[in-house]
Amino acid sequence: MGSWNDILKEVNETQSQYDYVRRKYLKELSDYTGRNTIAYYSSWLNKQGNNLDINDADMTGFMACVHGLDCTKGLDLVLHTPGGSPAAAEAIVSYLRAKFGNDIRVIVPQLAMSAGTMIACSAKEIIMGKQSSLGPIDPQFNGIPAYNIMMEFEEAKRDLLADPNNAQYWAIKLQQYPAAFMKTAIDAIQLSGKLIEEWLGTCMFDKNNPSDQAIIATIVSKLNEHDDSKIHGRHLNAEFCKKIGLKISMMEDDGELQDKILSLHHAYMITLDGTPAIKIIENQNKKSVISNIQIMAR
Repeated sequence: MGSWNDILKEVNETQSQYDYVRRKYLKELSDYTGRNTIAYYSSWLNKQGNNLDINDADMTGFMACVHGLDCTKGLDLVLHTPGGSPAAAEAIVSYLRAKFGNDIRVIVPQLAMSAGTMIACSAKEIIMGKQSSLGPIDPQFNGIPAYNIMMEFEEAKRDLLADPNNAQYWAIKLQQYPAAFMKTAIDAIQLSGKLIEEWLGTCMFDKNNPSDQAIIATIVSKLNEHDDSKIHGRHLNAEFCKKIGLKISMMEDDGELQDKILSLHHAYMITLDGTPAIKIIENQNKKSVISNIQIMAR
């Protein structure tokens, strides 16, 4: 077995080969659209660990990738994420809007769930394919949907009112949650709905237009777990998203654009599968912040 330095060298050389192909496709997409392009990719589909979700640490990556860009060219944000913190999503959207105004499109090659869906709803337009999906907007806490947490506490309340003898069972079951966690979950659910209502009304739609107000209310309702989307992981395809009123453009309508988006997507997925990378935030000028799985020395 090689030395620890040999292992690190091999990892770095392998990753650099993937970097070349991935960045080539990212630059080609940006050149084709004439817009700045930032890709945000998580490896949650094939890896486990921390920092797979949208969180406050992501701001460093976005700041690094926005620095030096000509913001008058707008932004295409390519998203592949399981979602995460609505508060972190709020900070990211606020920052990107401060830099690019409302000239932001979100491209979803495959999946942008939960807080990823929220970020998509902040854009002026969402580009999807027949294979693409958004998801319900309830946030997650360590991979557990906030709506499920709230429902479990509600079930405990009803059960204990009916039979106080079950107190020990619920004490054991609910001890996995920190104190006041139900309040945190409820606050996060309410924040999610409030944020996308605000974002939809200040970019994709006009909150002062009565007809747009009705569309916004429908979108918020249909994306909210309190409606009929009781399964957090439910995949909402492009046709569903268009039906509820979101402004969706289909990548299939432009064959060359579709080829460039999917080539980029496959390059990122191959990188995440073949390297220690678990999250990549990267722009068309090769600026990136890459989070790797921690390799323990032996």
